[in-house]
Amino acid sequence: MTDELLTEEAPPPGGVPPSPAQTFASQFGGLRGAVGPLTTTVLAFFISGIAIAAIGKDPIKVYRAIFDGTGLNWFVHVGSHSIRVPFGTSHVWFPWDTASPAALNLQQTFLLTTPIILTGLAVAFAFRCGLFNIGGQGQYLVGSYFAVWVGSSFPHMNAFLHVTFAIVAATLAGAVYAGIAGLLKATVGAHEVISTIMLNWIAIWVGSYLLGQGGPLQNSTQKAIPISNDVVAGAKLPVFWGLKLLQGLSVGIFIAVAMLIVYWIVINRTTLGFEVRAVGFNPEAARYGGISVARSYFLAMAISGAFAGLAGSTDILGWEYRIGELDVHANQIGFIGLAAALLGRNTAVGVGAAGLLFGALINGTSGRQLDASIFRPDLAGNLTTIIQGLVILFVGINLGGLAVWYRRKRGKVA
Repeated sequence: MTDELLTEEAPPPGGVPPSPAQTFASQFGGLRGAVGPLTTTVLAFFISGIAIAAIGKDPIKVYRAIFDGTGLNWFVHVGSHSIRVPFGTSHVWFPWDTASPAALNLQQTFLLTTPIILTGLAVAFAFRCGLFNIGGQGQYLVGSYFAVWVGSSFPHMNAFLHVTFAIVAATLAGAVYAGIAGLLKATVGAHEVISTIMLNWIAIWVGSYLLGQGGPLQNSTQKAIPISNDVVAGAKLPVFWGLKLLQGLSVGIFIAVAMLIVYWIVINRTTLGFEVRAVGFNPEAARYGGISVARSYFLAMAISGAFAGLAGSTDILGWEYRIGELDVHANQIGFIGLAAALLGRNTAVGVGAAGLLFGALINGTSGRQLDASIFRPDLAGNLTTIIQGLVILFVGINLGGLAVWYRRKRGKVA
């Protein structure tokens, strides 16, 4: 079996339906490279624009305002803090400011992008093994619980060791939690969609107990507030751009980028990655070739959970510094990561780009960014949900398959 065999969809032998990985591999069969995801994104924005126009607003102005709210205009911003450097016969502007609105917005966008990338990888890695991990949200929450517990304890521990301990604890917690679904799949054949959904609810309600009044993780000073203790200063991730008090950008974004590289290497350059892909495309053929399917299922889910648990730690240690009972029920990062994985076609570059897109949308449509005269801030956040839903819808209806079908139909008519 070669890598080429793992990149083409073979016809199912004996009428056996294709695996999820085979189905997704052909998802954009008629739309090569980045064309498929780009087409999906453009269509999602176009239809959302129709909805904006239907309520009497100018879609172009709204999207421009959202773009400005993301902070991505920082890259073309020329402000009072810029540095003009001679380059040949012209000059180049470097906007090194950290306190302008564009800089502050961009810091927020990257903070939101970090966990979306990591939870996206949690979905993508499992999918490469033919598993649909819906449990990224629960795994993210479990990682958050362990991060806040370790981070708010051991106040006299060395800062580097404390941060490392909290990150490792959260990552392992996510891996163990997702490993439960992998173990059930490997041993009794329990469907991972059902088990991970149930595990999501368990994580949510366990969090309510832990952080609720009288719970083990509730803060020790304000007994009436269902929220954890703050992470101690030594357990906080360093902020390299901006101010901690203003939720400056921590090094968590570099952790997310590093995990994208790790994901690519493991999937494409290791024996484990080859086995995972082989099982994803055809578990029976992989078993015949000597690969342990049960082991691959367990490891794929455990590694996926590790990504999601790590996402929880980057949020808690990077900028939130605490977690409350209301946060447990309101947080949706794991499900946004699912949309990012689908849009990114489970590739490292794709998940990274989709994570940035959704992180920018969430920040750009937040109530504090949009001018109410352009679009109602209380409705703006729904645009992100609409676009996410449209992305999943278009992936589900197989745009690439439709393109192939249309070309074949035209060929027959001709």
